[in-house]
Amino acid sequence: MQVNAIMTAPVISVDPSMPIRDAARLMLAHGISGLPVVSKQGGGLVGMVSEGDFLRRPELGTEPTRSWWLEWLSTEGSAADDYVHVHGRTVDDVMTRDVVTVRADATLDDVVGLMIKHRVKRLPVVEDGRLVGIIARSDLLRALLSSLSSEPGEVSDDDRIRADLEAELAKQTWGGLVRVSVSGGVVELRGAIFDDRVRAATRVAAENIAGVKSVKDELVYVEPLSGLVIMP
Repeated sequence: MQVNAIMTAPVISVDPSMPIRDAARLMLAHGISGLPVVSKQGGGLVGMVSEGDFLRRPELGTEPTRSWWLEWLSTEGSAADDYVHVHGRTVDDVMTRDVVTVRADATLDDVVGLMIKHRVKRLPVVEDGRLVGIIARSDLLRALLSSLSSEPGEVSDDDRIRADLEAELAKQTWGGLVRVSVSGGVVELRGAIFDDRVRAATRVAAENIAGVKSVKDELVYVEPLSGLVIMP
């Protein structure tokens, strides 16, 4: 699945000159925690402003204090930047300028990788330098819910279920010794396993195959050191 299938578009954005009061009001009114910042000249993305930019404010009594050693290590320029971010009155003062973006044709795997790597909750979607959408964790959650809630496909024959499950197990490092049989949509798992956690993983793999009605676990756990056999 690609970004353009689940991204939010059009996007609510703000101008850098907007007062932070108005940006905060806009977030609350629309139930969103972050806004792309778009320049009036050319419409290009210039930053992101989020709830996190409003957490450390003198108005809340949450202004950060700098330790003496941090003051000693910091340059005058970095200290000045911090002051502007905490005390600034416009979006331009407090926004994040180094924004991670994604293309509309990127995969959801790309999106999740970027979110984890950069520790962000949302990614602006940019094409040819212009903002065309935004994808957030909530969009991914809705896509997951839609997938989990969708009606299962028509029950296929047992051979297809077995083949699909065997193909899934073959991709996993732990699935090589599991034998699969299917009758009337009921999957039966047999074979020896040397780590009892493989039991749950195999069951989950079977339950995710379309058409499976239930899973019968007949796997035998063999304790690696003693050779002790433990039945399910």
